[in-house]
Amino acid sequence: MAAAIDLHAYQEPILFLATAGIVVPLFHRLKVSPVLGFLAAGALLGPYGLGRLMPSYPWVDWLTFTDPEGTSRLAEFGVVFLLFTIGIELSWQRLRLLRRMVFGFGTLQVVLCTLALSLFAYKSVATVTAAAIIGIALALSSTAIVLPVLAEQKRLNTSPGRASFSALLFQDLAVAPILLTIAVLDVRQPEVTTLTLVTSLLQAALALAVIVVLGRIVLRPFFQMVSTTKSPELFMAACLLVVLVTSLVAAASGLSMALGAFIAGILLSETEYRRAVDTTIQPFKGLLLGVFFVSVGMNLDVVRFLEAPLTILGIATLVITVKSVIIFWLSRPFGLNAAEAAETGLLLGPGGEFALVILGSAMAAGLVPGEAGQSLLIVTTLTMVAIPFFARLGRRLSRRLEKKRALDPAITVPPPPEEPGRVIVAGYGRVGQLVGDMLQRHKVPYLAIDLDPARVAEQRRAGKPVYFGDGSYPEFLRACGIEQARALVITLDTPSAIGAVVAAARQERQDITIVSRARDDKHAAQLYDLGVDDAVPETIEASLQLSEAVLTDIGVPMGLVIASIHERRDEFREVLKKKNTRNPERIEFRARRTVGK
Repeated sequence: MAAAIDLHAYQEPILFLATAGIVVPLFHRLKVSPVLGFLAAGALLGPYGLGRLMPSYPWVDWLTFTDPEGTSRLAEFGVVFLLFTIGIELSWQRLRLLRRMVFGFGTLQVVLCTLALSLFAYKSVATVTAAAIIGIALALSSTAIVLPVLAEQKRLNTSPGRASFSALLFQDLAVAPILLTIAVLDVRQPEVTTLTLVTSLLQAALALAVIVVLGRIVLRPFFQMVSTTKSPELFMAACLLVVLVTSLVAAASGLSMALGAFIAGILLSETEYRRAVDTTIQPFKGLLLGVFFVSVGMNLDVVRFLEAPLTILGIATLVITVKSVIIFWLSRPFGLNAAEAAETGLLLGPGGEFALVILGSAMAAGLVPGEAGQSLLIVTTLTMVAIPFFARLGRRLSRRLEKKRALDPAITVPPPPEEPGRVIVAGYGRVGQLVGDMLQRHKVPYLAIDLDPARVAEQRRAGKPVYFGDGSYPEFLRACGIEQARALVITLDTPSAIGAVVAAARQERQDITIVSRARDDKHAAQLYDLGVDDAVPETIEASLQLSEAVLTDIGVPMGLVIASIHERRDEFREVLKKKNTRNPERIEFRARRTVGK
């Protein structure tokens, strides 16, 4: 007779998968970061949420995460995989370029924020040791939330993204010495001495050296051997093995697991297997990061918060304000302008996951009072929950300050006089630059406009006819010579911005030819309603190019293929022009949105 299955053993994995299946589609549909969904789910389904009802309603146990420690251990691997994938995107050369930001900006950020927050904490705890530990814990920021939010906004390679990453990387490096110092100060463990601390630091440095040396020697031949088997399962197992081994070696030496995985990622970034490894790891990273965000939400004790909401909100506001102001002023000497410094300050102002670890260790060691520590855990969790909001706020504030700041002399040049037959290109990113290059090849004069001052300055120094300005202002379009222009090409990637430029252009000239980029068929239909002559949906064009490539590759004559592609494109255009965007149910066709993305 088969043994009875213990359903409780599978409860938490099933509950998490069900949560992910609800949260991710729902929050994507609402155009809100799923991070907030996982945090909210953790708070609702954790011991401080529905878990409080278990004594009265035992059936609630099936809807509750009952093992916070086990979930936290699994959640740690979310940060591990995140740092591993970030390491893959870097290289030793790029890391060397960031050393000034990592060890300069990162060090000063931690030190100055620690000093300021320690002074405020001293008034409450009245001991230098407790105040210092609280200060340094609150000075840290959240690697696991800030970096995914920046990646989602495609802001990792911007100045605020690089500054945030540099500070977070230094903070990860500083966690191990902080925890070792707490162990030394623990009076209940007299065997831990300063000699033990020095020995542990040397052990950590040796572990890093071993990971780097062995990684350079072993990783490439190892993956070469695995790839010759042409087994996707074996390749996946090899990727997981590398991540787990390097992170566990780092943890055994006293460093954070995430740091070991980060070093392994950097080592793999210099091999030809970096893209394949990154693609293989992504699903694990996404799921485990979801577990991490749920575990953070589980620490949010709503009842304790409701007992003193003003006090906790006041402390949270103080922490974010102090850190943001310090980081703002500290960012300026490191080359960030006011807009970039403001965005960086709001990203790094909230607390981080390692603050939870440090405060927990300090309370266990008797160095921080339990009552104060528990309140600060709620403060830290609350600020982490607010990071996606502050990221959006920082982006908006950055855009406003960007418009107000002094412009580069290279972009203050006014547009030249009207030139008959000119084409105006609104937006000079990658798409706009390619359009300009094609116009130049056919000897068609053009003028490009863009709102990114750095891009305008760079392109003008390269000799391109690019000017700073907003195409949604009719006055600026007149200055660009729209009255004599042959056509207007809009290559912007924001639908609202595209619509504003179309409206301004049609206000000035009803007969000008307008060709615009569109995200998909629905957006293209809306643009035709606004009055563009041609809208080019990215999804449809990608599918047509794929069709052309496969037909020619399998031997269909090129002439027939090109003719059929042009015919199909004309069919799409006619359908889009006739589509009633107010009645989506009447759509006659729909291109697959995933094609070409």
